[in-house]
Amino acid sequence: MDLHLGGGAASAEERAAVDAVLGPPTSRWRGGVDLTLAEHFGLSGGNAVRAERHRLLPVLHALQDRLGWLSRGALDYVSLRLDVPPAEVWGVASFYHLLALSPQAPQVAHVCDDIACRLRGAEALCGELERTLGPAGQGSEYTWKRSPCLGLCEAAPAALVLRAGTPATHQALAPTTADELRAALTSTSTSTSTSTSTSTSTSTSTSTSSSPPSSRLDEVRRAVPDAGDPDHLLLARVGRVDPASLADYRAHGGFAGLTRAIALGPEATIAEVITSRLVGRGGAAFPTGKKWQAVAAQPVRERFIVCNADESEPGTFKDRVLCEWDPFALIEGMTSAALATGASLGFIYLRGEYPRAAAHLEAALAAARAGDLLGPDVAGTGHGFELELRRGAGAYICGEETALFNSIEGRRGEPRAKPPFPVEAGLFGRPTVINNVETLASVPLILARGGAAFAAIGTAGSTGPKLFCVSGAVARPGVYEARFGVTLGELIARAGGVPGDRPLRAVLLGGAAGSFVGPEALALPLTLEALRAAGATLGSGVVMVLDDRADLPDLVRRIARFFRDESCGQCVPCRVGTVRQDELLGRLGAGTPLGSVADERALLGELAQAMRDASICGLGQTASAAIESALRLGLLEASP
Repeated sequence: MDLHLGGGAASAEERAAVDAVLGPPTSRWRGGVDLTLAEHFGLSGGNAVRAERHRLLPVLHALQDRLGWLSRGALDYVSLRLDVPPAEVWGVASFYHLLALSPQAPQVAHVCDDIACRLRGAEALCGELERTLGPAGQGSEYTWKRSPCLGLCEAAPAALVLRAGTPATHQALAPTTADELRAALTSTSTSTSTSTSTSTSTSTSTSTSSSPPSSRLDEVRRAVPDAGDPDHLLLARVGRVDPASLADYRAHGGFAGLTRAIALGPEATIAEVITSRLVGRGGAAFPTGKKWQAVAAQPVRERFIVCNADESEPGTFKDRVLCEWDPFALIEGMTSAALATGASLGFIYLRGEYPRAAAHLEAALAAARAGDLLGPDVAGTGHGFELELRRGAGAYICGEETALFNSIEGRRGEPRAKPPFPVEAGLFGRPTVINNVETLASVPLILARGGAAFAAIGTAGSTGPKLFCVSGAVARPGVYEARFGVTLGELIARAGGVPGDRPLRAVLLGGAAGSFVGPEALALPLTLEALRAAGATLGSGVVMVLDDRADLPDLVRRIARFFRDESCGQCVPCRVGTVRQDELLGRLGAGTPLGSVADERALLGELAQAMRDASICGLGQTASAAIESALRLGLLEASP
């Protein structure tokens, strides 16, 4: 491949960051000193080099973590090392909002201004930072930026402080204040950890291992207010088990499901999951067992298991809680899936804004390998299975399964046309099982108790326990486990209800891609079938409660801006439609409609229909759902 490089030479530090991921260069063609004899004849390593393209995102992370931004010289060096055209390297690097392509301060606070944090004072926080630290993005030593949802909605307002260096440190602060953020940015202390507390403390832990649960019980209870409830199934170990201890996990029933999967064999394991009637917990609700069965039946022997842990839907944080406080359950579920489908390699694609989850998962993966639960011979079965953790870099669209595959493969995270579906041609064009964290964490429970026992929980159309992300105007926001069929009012009551007995104005179900419902929906059973009948959606389990103080027109406009910013731009209906939708709501908010308000609302309906019918993926297809529901309920009028 003829590579035209024009970005200048990479610095020694930039080369070292890349080489730390890829190993030292073996020839001048790939960034070293001398060409090999084969390369003198025009061979650059061919497929052997290009097969390493999937390491592009980890390499870009390594550069960002060490230098704080990606220079043209560094990107050219990456291009040489991976034999990827410079334009494609640039295209990938420019796709993610956590990667910087121009010089910036080595310390950056990403401050969430999305819907859950807006309800808890994010705009005032950003205003204070602008007054005291200057405009967003400015500053030579430290700076701050606005960010979409950070997945810390139960403790809003939230921020993520990223410090470049060797080592880099990532510190999540939630809830936080302007004073705490200033202190975090101006602190000269360093740390060896990539994971920090999500409490108000600005101290950084010094190890990737967790402390015993008792020392962090306050943090657990912030995320799971009723941690320790004896009725919990999916959350039974949260707050009770040290997430870094394989022995502790085993002592609390861990790997009983995998043991049964080994005894059952692949076909019977899949049959058990089918019997459970488990459906995907990420929003699509596709039958999990049928998906596994389709992959197992493929004639292609190379297969993959992928966990979609890129939960970027505003208002969603349940998968983060499972990864942080029960990481072995995810590993057990993925390993069981691998044995059932014949996969030998898996990837956990974790959103880049989850530093503690990344640290706890890495520690759990290492412990599982040491315990022969991952590797060339899983638990003495003779079946090899390995898992690799991949960090996203800030792109909501990568929660779409095929966009996620492209991201892992080192390409822009743009969705693919379907068919073919992932069960036939997924990651690297091979049959792939892809499920989200909650779905895979349900598998050990199914295998240990039996599929029929799992199916007996909930309703006939919605089986098993479900995790709900409750935030907004409730006394105790957090992740709540309930059986399908709990009513919306009952769930809000478990979260302490609306503080001060203030009037309930609306509830946002399913996040930005979901829909608003009014107080009359409190008796609505939270099941897939009941919500479908009501014209609403459960999505990823978001239940965001809004009282009479919420600025609902502002919230709806933020949802429109979210989809405008997060559209990958690949297809015209979404690329143009989300922009026009945002502009239209801006005109309505400013009281300057084109024509009458009725004309604008009719136009909004036409935009929504075009995006639903013609967008290539779910982002465009659902970009107007919450906005249209807000219009039907009259929520764009001024709050009473």
